[in-house]
Amino acid sequence: MSLLYWGLQGWTQYSRLFSVILEQLTKETEGGSHSGGKPGGFDVKALRAFRVLRPLRLVSGVPSLQVVLNSIIKAMVPLLHIALLVLFVIIIYAIIGLELFIGKMHKSCFLIDSDILVEEDPAPCAFSGNGRQCVMNGTECKGGWVGPNGGITNFDNFAFAMLTVFQCITMEGWTDVLYWMNDAMGFELPWVYFVSLVIFGSFFVLNLVLGVLSGEFSKEREKAKARGDFQKLREKQQLEEDLKGYLDWITQAEDIDPENDEEVDEEGKRNTSMPTSETESVNTENVSGEGENPACCGSLWSTWEYELLFSSVIAEEKCYKQN
Repeated sequence: MSLLYWGLQGWTQYSRLFSVILEQLTKETEGGSHSGGKPGGFDVKALRAFRVLRPLRLVSGVPSLQVVLNSIIKAMVPLLHIALLVLFVIIIYAIIGLELFIGKMHKSCFLIDSDILVEEDPAPCAFSGNGRQCVMNGTECKGGWVGPNGGITNFDNFAFAMLTVFQCITMEGWTDVLYWMNDAMGFELPWVYFVSLVIFGSFFVLNLVLGVLSGEFSKEREKAKARGDFQKLREKQQLEEDLKGYLDWITQAEDIDPENDEEVDEEGKRNTSMPTSETESVNTENVSGEGENPACCGSLWSTWEYELLFSSVIAEEKCYKQN
């Protein structure tokens, strides 16, 4: 149940725990002493064969394979219900077959007054009625034959009846069983019994397995698609929030810069109103005191830096939209 809850990601945790337990058990077994040089009890080393399941960890890296295995795991409970339905159908038809065909598969054509079968590939026959008759001279229809398929295909007991019904449901050689039963008792009842069994048991009940698997696969595929769309939307919203933060930061910087620009303009006007000699003296003072008041240059540099950052953010957004 925990594996169903955690999904395939929890499988890696279980596999690691299982590997550690195996290592400890094998070390204890190797360190133990056995009498006569023969191992005693259960050989724990055989459990190392389960290490072949380690490649299942790669499932988490393949989304399509993860969808398939998740759909199979989720379909376990519905498949159990379908298995119970199939078992119920097999039991019902096995009981009906016991009532109709018990002991009908053991009569065949023998030589008169002998136990030698006439045919190399014997088939059932009927004493009288609509079944197959022994028409060759010196032959008679009598019991004592083991039956077709080495005596496995018959309705003599409940176990063999269930096995025969299961063979017919799988549609593997069900026509042979039908023809043998026609030879044994005629054409009326066998056709109704076996045709209804194949139509209801094979075409409807067994196909429910494919229907359940297909439905679970569609659900898992839709969930995977929804998760992918949600992840893309979340990344887009995160990018928009980051871009909005950058824009707010740049806007606040631009609101602060005009004050410095006004101070620079006032100093320029003051310098133009001063005489040339005073201006030259001020310039010489600025040259000698260069680097003491870098507010203007710092303001221009920060504005250029903000514009460069804004252009890089716009370029990243365009690249994301193109992808």
